[in-house]
Parts: sequence; structure tokens; C-alpha cells
Amino acid sequence: MKEYITAVLLLFILIFSVAVINSNTGGKTSPVLTFLLSPATSSTSGYLKTASDAPATRKWRKDGKTGRWEKMEEGLARSRASIRRAILERNCTSRKRQSYIPSGSIYHNPYAFHQSYIEMEKRLKIWIYKEGEPPMFHEGPCGNIYSIEGQFISEMDENGPFVTRNPEEALVYFLPFSVVRMVGFVYEKGSLDRQSLPDITSDYIQVISAKYPYWNRTHGADHFMLSCHDWAPYATIGRPVFKNLIRVLCNANSSEGFFPTRDAPLPEFNMGHKLPVPVVDPSPLSAKTMLAFFAGGNHGVVRKILFKEWKDKDPQVQIFEYLPKGLDYGEFLRKTKYCLCPSGYEVASPRITESILAGCIPVPISDSYVLPFSDVLDWTQFSVPIPVSRIPEIKEILRGIPESTYLKLQANVLKVQGHFAVNRPAKRFDVMHMLLHSIWLRRLNLGLEDV
Repeated sequence: MKEYITAVLLLFILIFSVAVINSNTGGKTSPVLTFLLSPATSSTSGYLKTASDAPATRKWRKDGKTGRWEKMEEGLARSRASIRRAILERNCTSRKRQSYIPSGSIYHNPYAFHQSYIEMEKRLKIWIYKEGEPPMFHEGPCGNIYSIEGQFISEMDENGPFVTRNPEEALVYFLPFSVVRMVGFVYEKGSLDRQSLPDITSDYIQVISAKYPYWNRTHGADHFMLSCHDWAPYATIGRPVFKNLIRVLCNANSSEGFFPTRDAPLPEFNMGHKLPVPVVDPSPLSAKTMLAFFAGGNHGVVRKILFKEWKDKDPQVQIFEYLPKGLDYGEFLRKTKYCLCPSGYEVASPRITESILAGCIPVPISDSYVLPFSDVLDWTQFSVPIPVSRIPEIKEILRGIPESTYLKLQANVLKVQGHFAVNRPAKRFDVMHMLLHSIWLRRLNLGLEDV
């Protein structure tokens, strides 16, 4: 009888929590919450699969004593319970004073995200393998279109608050290789042969798995790599050894083997010698003299369509293959209402982060791009995604957006800027910590007993 009452109460809580989320998200259950709301025995079609609350005891218990791994799994179970409680109570629980409290429509559910972030700060520990020497390992570019790769590797190697020196404490393990450096040192300029990339990464995995027990005990499911190079997916596919690896990639193309249930999107930046600074006071609406703007190379299928349809066709939709000398790119961003962000050779584009940091509403144009932090952020609240098939309708779509809606989108762009800010050292809720939160979510959703 007691078990029956408990089951009924749990079912009531589940139904009530779904109702709370639906009322907060317009009737849609957000991707990041799916695994928290679903029973442990059911499947889900959301971004993250169902994770059991039961700690993985049968593999890690030794001599009748509670092992370190079992304690970790019990801690993760408590984190999931805390997130559920935050959803139900529409409030977060923390012993620390919170300097920033997520709120508003830019989040699928701010309560779930905030509590998840608090839990991450409490439990996430990362251990970095020491094998390999720069420049291919422990080093990456910090001042070009692939710069976020080098910035992240450097941030990790400088022993931030989430890095541990004790591998037995780690929840996740970082493979600190740079695909950008691999391509630069292994391939001749102009070569399109990518066949040896998986050889390099699999050889690295063979070295660390022979020296340490951590890869073998989970088959790499609690390990991650990060890269912004277009070829990064090719460095970690085609071999059984990569099956469980968490890949954090700029080239987050769901039609080419990127799995949002396991992999995490990485925002792309085109940095110079200085870190990008958000424009917190954008031009007023009266100064926005252009409807839409894009400047960039005419490469890739999407851009070829864009150039064919709009280049030199309409003064309100300004399309440049390369911005003429004497014109300022930043000024164009400031005086444009909507900044077009079409895919190039690959799906990702630094125009998305440039637009957000400039206070311009981004217009992603792609059919298979998994947008950064979409587990947490509701991109419909601060961007206007347009399918490739509707490129000829760009002007009609954008002109059809009411001014009140535009102002709301633009205000939300300013609210989300902090999540795309690059700081060294990293700060709470900035792009580095948002990346770690993406990795944390996938580890939180991992049941080691199923590996």
C-alpha cells in the first residue's frame, strides 16, 4: 500500500511539473528539460535522453563499501532532483549569493537552467590529460576564425575553478588536442585529404587508454574534445573508439553525424588580437537605415543562393562578397536591423556571434545547424531563423515582422550577449562557462551503468 501511494505521488508530481513547464513555455516542453521530466524507463525524442536517478552501484561497489564513483552518481542524482524541485517551486536553491539570476523568455526554462548551473558549479570537475606536446596538443589558435578552440584549450590548461589535479575526482576528462594544429602540421596547403585525421586522434586515445583506466571504464563516454575546424568531425568519426566521445564542435551539422544527444555545438568567433566586446548601447531604431546585411565570401551552397537572389538587387538587403575599402564592417552591423548569417562551406558562421555582440538580430540561414546552447536558450526569442528554401522571401519575411516584435527581439539580443562574451579568465555564465554547462548537461544525463 505504501509503495502504491508513493507511486501515485510521484506520478502527480511528474504531471504537475509538465504542466508548470508548458505554462511557462507556451505549451512546449523545452529540449533541456525532457530528460528531467521523463520517467527513467521511458524514451524521449528531445535533445537529451532519459537518465536514471538510480546511482550506478552494481559496478562500482567494492568490498561492501561505497566507492568514489558511486558517490559521484549519487551526487548527480541529487542534482537532478534539485533541478526538478526548482521547476516545481519556480525557484532555485543555493548556499551562495547569486550574482546573476537567469530570467525571461530567452531561456526555455530559467529555473531549470539556473539550478542546473548551480549544480554544475557544485559538482563539475574536469581532468586534463597531460600527454602530447604543443603545438598539436595543449595549444590552439587564439586569433582567427578558429580562435575559440585555442582560447578554450588555454583556459583549461590554466587550471580554472572546474579543473582538478586528481583524476579520481573528475566527472569528465578533456582530450586537449587541436584539430586546427593537426591540419596545419600534417597537410599541405590545398590538400583535401582528411583520411589520416582519425589515425592521429585514435593513436592518442590508444596512448592514454593504455596508461590510464579512465577511458576504458566508460569507453570514452565521460570524455570530451573541442574543436572549431571545419574538419573536426572527420577527426572523430568512422572508428568504433569514437562512438561515445562527447564532441564539442563549431561544425554542428545534424545531417553529417552531429548528434545533439551526445555532442554539443560550439559558437564560432573571428577574433583578432583583442577579445570581442559586446555593444551594450546599440543604435536606436531611427538609425537602423538598412533592413538586412551580409558581407562574406561566396562559397557553399547556401551563400551561392543568397548572392544569386539578392546581391545588387535591393538597397534594403545589402549583400557584399567582400566589403569595399573605406566601408566599416562594424558600422554596417550597427545600422542594420537584421544581420544575415548564412552557412558557408560548413554550417557554422562567426556572423552569429558578431551579430549578437553588436546588438543586431541574427538571421541564421541553414537547414541542419544545431545552434549553440540551444539546450538552454530559446533562439526564437532573439533571432529569426530562415530556411534555405525561403531565401527569396528574406525581405518579405523581415518586413512582415511588426515593430513591437522587432523591439522585443532586439532587447533580448542584449540580454543574451553575456552568454557569448569571451573573458580571460572566464566568468560566470560567459561563453566558456556556457560551454562547460553544455558538457555538464551531457554528463548529467549519462548513466554509467548503461555504458
